[in-house]
Amino acid sequence: MTKKNNSFDNLFNEDSNPVKSQDFAAMFEDSLNITNKKLQVGDKFKAPILSIGKEESYVSIGSHLDGVIHNTDLLDENKQLKYSVGDSIDVVVVRVRSDEVRVTRQGSRNAPTDISNLEDAFDMELPVEGKVTEIVKGGFRVSIQGQTAFCPISQLDARSAKAPEDYIGKKFEFLITQFEGNKRNIVVSRRKLLDLQKAEHEGLWLEKHKVGDIVSGLVTRTESYGAFVDVGSGIEGLVHVSEIGFVRLKHAADGVKSGDQVQVKILKVDEEETRLKISLSIKQAGGAMDPWVQVPTLFPIGAIVDGVVEKKESFGLFVNLSNGINGLLPKSKWRDSDEAANFENKRKGDAIKVRIDELKFEERKISLGLPTEAEDESWREHQNTQRLGTFAAAFSLAQKNKK
Repeated sequence: MTKKNNSFDNLFNEDSNPVKSQDFAAMFEDSLNITNKKLQVGDKFKAPILSIGKEESYVSIGSHLDGVIHNTDLLDENKQLKYSVGDSIDVVVVRVRSDEVRVTRQGSRNAPTDISNLEDAFDMELPVEGKVTEIVKGGFRVSIQGQTAFCPISQLDARSAKAPEDYIGKKFEFLITQFEGNKRNIVVSRRKLLDLQKAEHEGLWLEKHKVGDIVSGLVTRTESYGAFVDVGSGIEGLVHVSEIGFVRLKHAADGVKSGDQVQVKILKVDEEETRLKISLSIKQAGGAMDPWVQVPTLFPIGAIVDGVVEKKESFGLFVNLSNGINGLLPKSKWRDSDEAANFENKRKGDAIKVRIDELKFEERKISLGLPTEAEDESWREHQNTQRLGTFAAAFSLAQKNKK
């Protein structure tokens, strides 16, 4: 038997309920709008929560009965209670009996599936359970409460069904998108329901996260331009290929693969009309080691190292010294050398030996030079010997003149 409205009395007791008397007065006034009205399946209105039980809760519906709502309608994506006694929620009536009025939260994906009237489910946009029975031209046949419905192939999943046969025999929840009274033409969509669920999850996700946060994610797929990462509840963001690591990649799969658990930093969130566009970075989340940290040790000034020509420009050659580390060999360094023709003919991928001439760590720039042999400084010794000889002869002549 449905609980009577004696639960109203509890709302006046501030020790047992946080709702203030003035809040209750406002809710009671709202409820008067539907008092004495004969409730029907499909009626929609705001209803204050009167009490919350273990499995079911009660809301005020402005009649001699309280409305019964299942607690699954009051949970968030983490299965935690998101409402309290006194909160008003938008509900829709799904069943009316002499001793019970059952409601569900408007837009809820947890509505009961034992709706006796499919037409009511269609009118109220409530999900119903169906079983995929066979593949037909353009889609699938779905059995719903003994009735046969049609689901277009594009409406069975969030993305196009790549292996239609995998869905046969499985049960899903659907929304009825077309219904004729003779029940001969029933069209359903699972994708529409998934889109509504996704929108709800995205709203909850946005409440908990902001640009700059670092979160855990799962790589779902890779493309040449980047990797898609699930950051929770099926919400995906894109890590551009340049944000996967510090090493230049030709394809995102060269840095990560589907199934990888990664840490990502939220760079940007755009709320577009039909979807949430999230830009992420693995590199900026600390998930990839910056190769420049080791540059001063690996490439000290004056060191002669082997490299590979990365790119040729009119002003010089970009040389790859290590993964993610490039240096520039200016054309002015080899233009007038004996090997000018050799350097002029260098192409991408050619091996080359260079010298580290200058390192600008903060700017991440390395200037390179030619690995010429050490300069012959024997002339300096010869010059010093001459000077010493001249000085000794002058000193000897001065001593003779004194005598």
